[in-house]
Amino acid sequence: MSFSSLGVSPVLVSALTALKYEKPYPIQEQAIPAILKKKDVLGIAQTGSGKTASYVLPILMGLEGKNTGGGRSINTLVLVPTRELAMQVEEVFSSFGTNLRYNFKSMAVHGGVSINPQMKSMFNVNVLVATPGRLLELYRANAVKFDNIDTLVLDEADKMLNLGFKDEMDRIFSLLPKKRQNLLFSATLSPDVQNIERLLLDKPVVINVAPKALSVDLIQQVAYSVTDERKGPLLRYLIKENEMKQVLVFTSSIYQADLVADKLKKNGINARAIHGKKSQGSRNESLITFKNGSLNVLVATDLLARGIDIEFLPYVINYELPRSPKDFIHRIGRTGRAENPGKAITLVTKEDEHHFKVIQKKMKKQVDRLESDDLKLHGH
Repeated sequence: MSFSSLGVSPVLVSALTALKYEKPYPIQEQAIPAILKKKDVLGIAQTGSGKTASYVLPILMGLEGKNTGGGRSINTLVLVPTRELAMQVEEVFSSFGTNLRYNFKSMAVHGGVSINPQMKSMFNVNVLVATPGRLLELYRANAVKFDNIDTLVLDEADKMLNLGFKDEMDRIFSLLPKKRQNLLFSATLSPDVQNIERLLLDKPVVINVAPKALSVDLIQQVAYSVTDERKGPLLRYLIKENEMKQVLVFTSSIYQADLVADKLKKNGINARAIHGKKSQGSRNESLITFKNGSLNVLVATDLLARGIDIEFLPYVINYELPRSPKDFIHRIGRTGRAENPGKAITLVTKEDEHHFKVIQKKMKKQVDRLESDDLKLHGH
């Protein structure tokens, strides 16, 4: 089955091809046609199952011919539990939406940063990806209007409920137009999620994608314990001291990818960032120079990682951990292929400890741990 056969427009199929999406995941096969038919959808799927693209693609198609009504009104609202997910979901929208035949603008809003720049940018936004608390702050400040919303997405609804957003979500629901399409995605179908399902969804198409078993290739893995302030110097130390060539470094956001690449360049390491905000020409050039060995280090987000297919890639470094164990395995699986030696290095801060234990448990492999306190990182 192809994306075209699901009804995805040629413009978006071209974007998918450029991002190396070869064929739809199971949840996409079921969700995309249902969403295009304006059905409500309940999708039960683990992180890494392809659920984000399953709603992003039909939403982008449905926006053609519409406008926001101008000013601070939005067409589509996506609610997510964390700022990291807000940035990642917005990155998918912006990556797929680069060559649309209409003016498209997506934006992520979340706490942890000043609200003022978000308020100033809230004009002519088609798709707003938001954490509940920050969204209500913007609403109370009259920075966003809900009157034109015709699609609501709840992504990782179970996590939002676990994190205690229920009251804020109920408040948001009460402010939205009654007539709208509702799309709810969750890793589990808990009683709380079922309560929201009954509240929001009208005769939904129910999609339940069982997670596949995780597997790990035979890759040499090592992890370094490091503090936040020594993480950048440690990365540069490892690359220089080991004379690494063709290093793929993973970060969790566009912002971090740019920051890490800039720091590497300032320290004499030939590096570039690749992510959805880069032009297609820039991404292609970076991939070509990286594959032919002219570029030492490529700093990537998970979204673009699928387009990086190198038979003899020697090094992968997890500068930041991904959200899911499946993404971790996808990352390190880029090296150690075809019986060629490959090494995966993970930098682990104190805040990462619990999550890294979960990752190791899921992949059923204990990763050797090295301390970095004694390494002389001055000058790196």
